Order: sequence, then structure tokens, then C-alpha cells
Amino acid sequence: MAKQDYYEILGISKGASASEIKKAYRKMALKYHPDKNPNNKEAEESFKKAAEAYEVLSDSDKKARYDQFGHQAFEGGAGGFGGGMNMDDIFSQFGDIFGGAFGGGGGFSGFGGQRQRVVKGSNLRIRVKLSLEEIANGVEKKVKVKRKTKAPGTTYKTCSTCNGTGQVTRIANTILGRMQTASPCTTCGGAGEMIDKKPAGSDSQGLILNEETVSIKIPAGVVDGMQLKVSGKGNDAPGNGISGDLLVAITEQNHPSLQREGDNLHYDLYVSIPDAVLGSSTEIDTVTGKVRIKIDAGVQSGKILRLRGKGIPSINGYGKGDLLVHVNVWTPKTLDKKQKEFFENMKNDEHFKPKPESSDKSFFEKVKDMFS
Repeated sequence: MAKQDYYEILGISKGASASEIKKAYRKMALKYHPDKNPNNKEAEESFKKAAEAYEVLSDSDKKARYDQFGHQAFEGGAGGFGGGMNMDDIFSQFGDIFGGAFGGGGGFSGFGGQRQRVVKGSNLRIRVKLSLEEIANGVEKKVKVKRKTKAPGTTYKTCSTCNGTGQVTRIANTILGRMQTASPCTTCGGAGEMIDKKPAGSDSQGLILNEETVSIKIPAGVVDGMQLKVSGKGNDAPGNGISGDLLVAITEQNHPSLQREGDNLHYDLYVSIPDAVLGSSTEIDTVTGKVRIKIDAGVQSGKILRLRGKGIPSINGYGKGDLLVHVNVWTPKTLDKKQKEFFENMKNDEHFKPKPESSDKSFFEKVKDMFS
């Protein structure tokens, strides 16, 4: 089932301004807020969808990537909440959207009033190098990652300061009356739990460093600098917290004979004067293996041969780019006596005089065709 468009979720156009995006999200969030829709799973899902859409569209970098590549820009959850989204993520990141509309501080009484704040472990970041062939075909990479996990035998107890809520509530008398504020508990760091027993070798939070092999599915068409996310493969959080994420930055390696430009590929083909005059065939590299192409007799240097569909798949799933073969007629720099005599005799030959035809495009026309 196709994922719903973020602009459609918020009911806005693609050209909406930052203030319009925020206004649309606030309207949706208030409509589907858990306090107004207790025990309503459909409203909760709509609430989460709106938050996911706002998380991407409110960030200029993520919005630009989404506008260009769609949901596949965040394959595996990268850039959005993905599978690890929960209510605490939403209220911790966007609590200011709700203001004092629901009991202040963004809390939601419909889920039991003051509830325990879920702590998330820290994210890890790695860089994965991909060949052009891997980018063209998609690939599954297995990488070794050192991440902190809970040490066996570690136990936790309820924080006595916040009684397990992870928050400390304070009431202050002001000129406007009594005001209540909530902030993360400094004793437990907002986890609601404190270390009780920890085995030797673990850190102050009961975590140890382990090496783990993580499988990363990378879709075809990714670009250099794109970031993917593997949910739950970052560092563990202490107690009942959730694990952080593994953020994977893509690095594209140079290909020995192919140059990438968006979804299109370029190949420089050098042919000898005899092959250019008489015609020939030759094998060239593509991202799916070698293919043989025909060089017509009388081919001109600068001619571009377009092999449709031999480029990179669009990350949005809109087909494939093309492979553009640039023909370069190679002129020898040294000749023997016999060869020189031949070309001397050809200087005034009618067959060797340039006679461009109307079908022979200029350099600028060829460049124009490349981008059309």
C-alpha cells in the first residue's frame, strides 16, 4: 500500500510557507489529540501521521529531499519517525505546537495523566561506500557496528525523586496566578528509573559495548550524501527506554569509465580514424555489464549515442535514466613515412573536406539534447 503524501496529510499545497505548514499541523494535531479522542486508535494514527509529515516538512533540508525523491528519500524511516515513532517523540519535539491547550507542557491526560517519559538511546552514525553498480541495482550491506547494550544482570529501581514519571512538577505563584511547570527529573535524567545493580565492566548506566553485525537494505538510485536510518540499532537506553537509531550516510565511489549526472550516465568512447571512416562495433561498460554498440561509417567526433534505460533507476520509481555515449575520433600524434604520405595525398581530396549537413548538430544543440 502506497504511503500517503505528506502534503495531502496536512491538507496543504507543495508551495506552502513554513508558517502555513505549522498552522496546518497544529490544526490537525488539535483535531486528533489523544485528550480529545481517548481510546480512539484511528485518531491516534492520524495524530502520528500528521506529526511525521510535519517533522519532515518543517525541516528545510528534509523538505527539499522529500520534494525531490518522495518517501524513498527516507527509506527505512530515514528522516522521519519511521517504525520507532511514539507519543513521547511527538510531544518532546513538538510540544510547543500545542501551547496550553491541553493542560500545559504538551502532556496528555487521556493516556493516564502524568505518564512516564520514555528515554531514547543515542544515535550512531556510519558511512557506507557504494559502487555505481550497487547504486544502480540496490544492495544489502552487512556492517559491523559497536553499540552499547544493556549488560546481562543489570537491574533498575524506580526513581524516588519523580516516582517513576521521569518528570518533576513545580507550582509557582506569579502575578498571573499559580502556574504549573514540568521538567525532566535531574536525578534519573528523565528515565524514571535509577541503576540498582550492575555487573562489573558495565558503565554507570549498566551498559556495555558490543560489536554487532547489522544488515542495511539500500534501495536503487540513492545519491551521494543521502542518509538512511535503521531504527533501533543505535545505543540502548537505560531501564525501559528505547534504543537509538543507526544513521547511514551514503558515499558514492568513482567509476573507472562512467560518470553520473542525476539518473543519467556518461561514457567517453574513443574511436580510431579508420573505424570512424569505415564503421565498426565495440563493447562498452554499463552498470549491468558490457554491451556491444555499432559505430556507423562516417561517424563524427562529438556525436552522442543515447542508450535508453541504461542509466540509474529513479529513487522515486519513475523509470531509469539513459547512458549517453560521447564519440571522440582519436587523431594519432605520430605517423610513419607511409602514413604521412597517405594523408598528404588526401589533403585536397574531396572526400576529406568538411561538409557539415543540416542533420549534423552544433555543440550547443548537442548539449541541449543531453538535457532534454
